[in-house]
Order: sequence, then structure tokens, then C-alpha cells
Amino acid sequence: MNSILDFFLHLDSHLFTMIIDYGVWIYAILFAFIFIETGLVVMPFLPGDSLLFAAGTFCAGVVNDAGQTAELNLYIVLISLAVAAILGDSLNYYLGKTVGLKVLAWKVFGRTLVSEKHIDKTRSFYAKHGPKTIILARYVPVVRTFAPFVAGIGEMHFGKFIRYNVIGRISWVLLLVLVGYFFGNLDFVKNNFELVILGIVILSITPMIIEFIKSKTRKKE
Repeated sequence: MNSILDFFLHLDSHLFTMIIDYGVWIYAILFAFIFIETGLVVMPFLPGDSLLFAAGTFCAGVVNDAGQTAELNLYIVLISLAVAAILGDSLNYYLGKTVGLKVLAWKVFGRTLVSEKHIDKTRSFYAKHGPKTIILARYVPVVRTFAPFVAGIGEMHFGKFIRYNVIGRISWVLLLVLVGYFFGNLDFVKNNFELVILGIVILSITPMIIEFIKSKTRKKE
């Protein structure tokens, strides 16, 4: 877990090295990461928001102290990562429809892979927002991983699911990649990249923190 945290807090240096070392294969690596984050219900902790922002920064080109330039193609990043997110959510939906709540019984080293409370929280989100959850949940960590899965469990019509899925995933990728592209190379951002990434992570989990505080307050009442 510490290595994962280090990777995301120092995305600029890690991504720079990966782009230089792997060349065009970096697009496949980014695709795989977003696909796994959205497609596997057992991976709700992966912060795709910060990765998209960092990828957008490199689309504008990043130069290190040695004068090397690492750059990604903006159009390839936007298209490939949007497709990865859409396919990942579709897989998640399929798993929910075929495996369903059996996943709650899955264990590794005596620990459950999927928490029932996350399923319940996502159901509550659905009850409040309806099918729009597929779009809105994209901006709420954990819930976004479980939303397609719960849609599959509830047997939402696939045509309706894919419609909301495409809108939500394209808007998510466009927003974060383009924000990184236009603002990632400002001097303030470059000089405080770790703080910016930490801020994105904190901002993305704020809805969860607020909901946790509200639930604790309701229990006390």
C-alpha cells in the first residue's frame, strides 16, 4: 500500500521515467490501469483521478532537469482512456449481472474482497439519484467502482446502462485530462506537484468523508 501511495504522490517522476523507458507502450499501461480501476469491483481504492490529471500534464510536455522531454499525445490519451473506462464499467456491469452478491463471499487470506457496506452505500446512492448514478458516481471514489456492479445486480437494461456509462466516462476523462493539460505545467503546479496530487485525492474522497460524518451523526441522534 505504501508503494502505491508513493507512486501516486510522485506521479510526475514515475510517469516521466515510464514514458522514457516504455515509449508507445505507456498508452497500453495507462489503458490497463484505468480498465482495472473501473472494471474490477475488488479495486475501489485506485485513484484514477490523479492519474488522468498527470497524463494530461504530460500531454503538454514535461522537461526534466537534464533537458529530457517526456510527452504524450493528447488525442490518443483522451480516446484510449475513455474507451478503457467504458469497457471497464461494462465488465463491471457484466460481473454484477452474472456473479452478483456471490462476490461478498469471496475471501483472500481470510479477508473479504468486497465489503457489503460499499454495496449498501451504492444502493443508497441509486435510491437517491436513480440511473443518473452511473454518471454522478464517476466523481465519487469507491461508489464509482460499485455503481456498474450494482446496476448489473439490479438488472438495469444494458441499453440504458451503456448510454449513461458513455456520457459519464467520457466527461470524466475529458475533464481531468484537459485540466492537467491546461494547468499542469504552470510553475506553481510543477513546483508543488505532490501537493496538487494530494489535493486531488483529498478532493475526490471528500464526499466519502462527509457521508461518513453524516452517518455517524445520524447514529448518535
